[in-house]
Amino acid sequence: MKCLVLYNPNSGKGKLKKKLSYVRRKLEQRYDEVDIVATQSGKDMEERTRQGAREYDLIVFSGGDGTFNNVLQGVGEEDVQLGYLPTGTANDVAHSLGIPRSLRGALDVILGGRSERIDCMRVNGTRYVMYIAAAGTITSLTYETPQRAKRALGWFAYAMRGLRKNMNFEVFPVCGTCAGKFFETHGVLMFVMNGRSVAGFPVNRHASMQDGMLEVAIVKQAVRPNFFQKLAAYFSLAALMIVGLKVRRKDIEIMRGEKIRIFTDKHVTWDFDGEEGLRGDITVELLRRHVKLFVPRNKKI
Repeated sequence: MKCLVLYNPNSGKGKLKKKLSYVRRKLEQRYDEVDIVATQSGKDMEERTRQGAREYDLIVFSGGDGTFNNVLQGVGEEDVQLGYLPTGTANDVAHSLGIPRSLRGALDVILGGRSERIDCMRVNGTRYVMYIAAAGTITSLTYETPQRAKRALGWFAYAMRGLRKNMNFEVFPVCGTCAGKFFETHGVLMFVMNGRSVAGFPVNRHASMQDGMLEVAIVKQAVRPNFFQKLAAYFSLAALMIVGLKVRRKDIEIMRGEKIRIFTDKHVTWDFDGEEGLRGDITVELLRRHVKLFVPRNKKI
C-alpha cells in the first residue's frame, strides 16, 4: 500500500519539517511506500492532491483549514482515503472532528482511528468547502493577516488585526432561500456552516458533520445604523461566538437546510474555510458523506 504525505512548510511555524523522519517511521508501520512532499503554495497542494488521489491509497496532509480546503479541491470527485495533521492557527476542522493537534495524537488517529465519510459543501456547483462560507466583518482576517504574524503570534495575530482593521461592521444586503423559505434583510455578518467550530469558538457545538444539514446565521443590522445599533451588533457578534447558534437575540437569524441560495452585492467577498473565495451571489449545497477521512475511534462526529 502507498501513502503520500503533503505538508505546508509555512504552517505551524514550520515545526513539522523537523519531525518528518518520525512521521515516516510511524506510517511505514502500515504502508509499504511513504512519499513525503513539501508543497510550495495552496495551488501546488491542490495539484499534488489531484495527482496523488489517482496513485496512492492514502493521502496524509499537514496544514491549517486553508490547506484542508486546497486538498478538498484536489480530491474533487475522487474516492481517496485522507488523513489530517492539523498544524494551522485555528484548526477548526480538527476541532469539529476531535482530531488532536499534537503530531503524535493525529498520527494515532490515522493509524488507529476509524475511516468515516463526512459531509462537505459545494458552492456554485464547482468550489468545494469543508466547514464554513462566511461574509462580513472579521471574515477576511484569516487571509489578510500576514503569514509572518500568524507564525509568530498564532491566533493572537487575528485578534490584533481585527482590532485595527475589521471593526467597522460594514452593512450589506442579503436575501435568498433556505429550506424553501425566503429571507431578506441587511447584515454585518453571515455564516453558512458544516462544522462545529469558528476561529476556535464552538459556535455550532451541537452539530454533526454527518447530519446532512447546513446551519446558517445572520447578524442583522439597519441600513444606516446609529450608535446604539452599532453597539448592539458588537454584543450580538460576541453572543454568537460565545453562546453559539442557540443564542436568542432579535438581530440574529438562524436557519437550517440542505441548500441555500444567497443574493448580495457584487463587492461582498466570501470566505471559504479561511481563504478568500467568490464575490456576490452564491448557492451552497451540502454533499452528504463526500469526504473519506480518518477520525478518532471513539469520538462522536
